[in-house]
Amino acid sequence: MRYRSQSVAYWYFALALILFGLQLVFGLLSAAKYLGPDPLLNIMPFDVTKTIHTNLLIVWVLTGFMGATYWIIADESRSELHSVKLAYIQLILWAIMGVTAIIGYFFRYGTGNKLLEQPLPHKLVIVVCMLIFLYNIGMTIKKSGRFTTTEGVLLLGLGSSAVLYLPALLHYENYIVSIYYRWWTIHLWVEGVWEMIQGSFLAYLLIRLSGADREVLEKWLYVIVGLVFIAGILGTAHHYYWVGVPSYWLPLGGFFSALEPVALVGMAMYAYFAMRRTGVRHPNGLALHWTIGSAVFTLFGAGLLGLAHTFPDINKWTHGTLITAMHGHAAFYGAYAMIVMAVISYAQPSLTVGRSDQGTPIGYWAFWLQIAGMFGMTLSFATAGIGQVYLERVLGIGYLDVQLKIQVHFLMLVATASLFAVGVGLFIYDFFRHAPRLEPIQELDATDHHHAGGLASGRSA
Repeated sequence: MRYRSQSVAYWYFALALILFGLQLVFGLLSAAKYLGPDPLLNIMPFDVTKTIHTNLLIVWVLTGFMGATYWIIADESRSELHSVKLAYIQLILWAIMGVTAIIGYFFRYGTGNKLLEQPLPHKLVIVVCMLIFLYNIGMTIKKSGRFTTTEGVLLLGLGSSAVLYLPALLHYENYIVSIYYRWWTIHLWVEGVWEMIQGSFLAYLLIRLSGADREVLEKWLYVIVGLVFIAGILGTAHHYYWVGVPSYWLPLGGFFSALEPVALVGMAMYAYFAMRRTGVRHPNGLALHWTIGSAVFTLFGAGLLGLAHTFPDINKWTHGTLITAMHGHAAFYGAYAMIVMAVISYAQPSLTVGRSDQGTPIGYWAFWLQIAGMFGMTLSFATAGIGQVYLERVLGIGYLDVQLKIQVHFLMLVATASLFAVGVGLFIYDFFRHAPRLEPIQELDATDHHHAGGLASGRSA
């Protein structure tokens, strides 16, 4: 930690990990309800636990993005944040919004719009938080006089995320129209501008962890931006199967959705081979595991599994089944959960007191248990989904009868999800077992070449 204001990232990471843990609790509850009997049916029925599970995912990932951005922007700009006070005000507002939204879901207080169930007052608080956030990081960059490509792509991704939230503020009486515009937020977030954020995080980490040249890695960011605008926007159409758009959108949507992670994996491969070639290796091997793992798991979850079921001839059978859950869990985890944990793992040695630079055995256990658990969950969803598609949609057996026949796969799901939860629990424990550091450490990364990159201006190294 080179700058005192970077310590604000600790509290964002802490909130994000608490929400991550809560998300797993409600996810396990939702999975267990498939097995029955359900003693909590009258208190927390499936629609409530699933709503909380999915919305906590969005909230904790965004919280992690905010903490990681405050850490990275100060480091890239080589200056203190514009206002630590604003960052804490934003965090408090954000936490209040998240907690009250979760409580509200228990009383069916929401819009019913999947992943965007927040009532309008909560959505307005989200807008206020995003405006504070963008103002704070924008002023930090402006005052520093240094603007790198990594910062530029990160700012573009965050700013676009805020703009694309605007359709979620509007109410549509027609449900089909509502679902159509919902994807303008959800898809263009998770398969569009959030990939810019992931890409900028990857570039930042790989520059420092691998010894790879900044200028080359930041050129990969231009490729990412291009793919987001081409593949991300056109890929939105793979959600349109049942909403009556012209049929030519369907193959375009399926094909381009699978292209989005290619540049990220290319960037990770370049950094890995550069590290092997130069012999430069950052001592924080745990952060490197999470970083490379994020790129590889993104290719698997978002790319391969997305391509496997979004082509129209397949999608007409799999749409809205457990096959979607297979793709969604692996893609979200690889692209966003892992990259947030990568930044946390990189920052932890200097954010907390008494932590080894090399990572901890508990940290490595957390990594491998999560990978094994998520892979098992993905296989469980896949086998359950294949059975569901064949029995329900091909043979025409009723939905509830099919659920009884595929319960064995939910036993597998609960078992592997429990393994995953142990890994997450270890990560959370490893984070909180060291006290936060309040004073900066004046240190320079040996692997940071301090090249300003394509958009760089201002101070030289």
